[in-house]
Amino acid sequence: MPAACLAAESGALVRLNKRMAELGLASRREADEWIAKGWVLVNGQPAPMGAKVAAGDRITVSRAAGQQQASRVTILLHKPVGYVSGQAEDGHPPAASLIAARSRWAGDAVRLRFAPAQLRGLAPAGRLDIDSTGLLVLTQDGRVARRIIGEDSPVDKEYLVRVAFGPVTQNVQAAFPPQRLALLRHGLSLDGQPLKPAQVHWQNPEQLRFVLTEGKKRQIRRMCELVGLRVVGLKRIRIGQVRLGALPAGQWRYLAADERF
Repeated sequence: MPAACLAAESGALVRLNKRMAELGLASRREADEWIAKGWVLVNGQPAPMGAKVAAGDRITVSRAAGQQQASRVTILLHKPVGYVSGQAEDGHPPAASLIAARSRWAGDAVRLRFAPAQLRGLAPAGRLDIDSTGLLVLTQDGRVARRIIGEDSPVDKEYLVRVAFGPVTQNVQAAFPPQRLALLRHGLSLDGQPLKPAQVHWQNPEQLRFVLTEGKKRQIRRMCELVGLRVVGLKRIRIGQVRLGALPAGQWRYLAADERF
């Protein structure tokens, strides 16, 4: 019996890997891998590479594909300052270098044994600046990455941001004009494009809480610069429904089966 069987939605011909990604069956890369292995059928026939599907075409994915997907892990890391999210650059180590048995959080409740094979294809789903700390997701599962950083992703991210206003480093809230706080919420542009509305509130007199639904490079730091604020510290504490919680800096845990972004 097939592991998944879904009818393609109506519309013009589209590439099979794109349709599979839209249906949440796999990432495009995974889909291509499965097609090459003969694990994807269209209307009961093995699909060739580059195949396109039309309205009413029936996409069937083999159980072997489902088993492979189930073995892929997603890891939640509390990235410290000084590590880059992706590949090593300018002498700074990648966050993935922290993933080892010795740095697994003792409080991880997932009953899964760490194995070096889990590092294969493990990639960050989004970025966190070298000067920032907090929750970073690394995954082998293309569906998870698409959910977090896909163009149509509904997942928001929450940050705590310590700021200074000119020479003011204490009780910044009292010195910062309310109209500039309103601009942080809506009205700024970066790279020639207006930013989506954001939730921005004072967490305490020196710290702002940001909730964003987009993730341009160094977005919060650049937003703050535009209104005269200087970021002193930035920590991501939530991605979607998954929180950093008590995970210590430099340690990691697995995404639990009942957790969803």
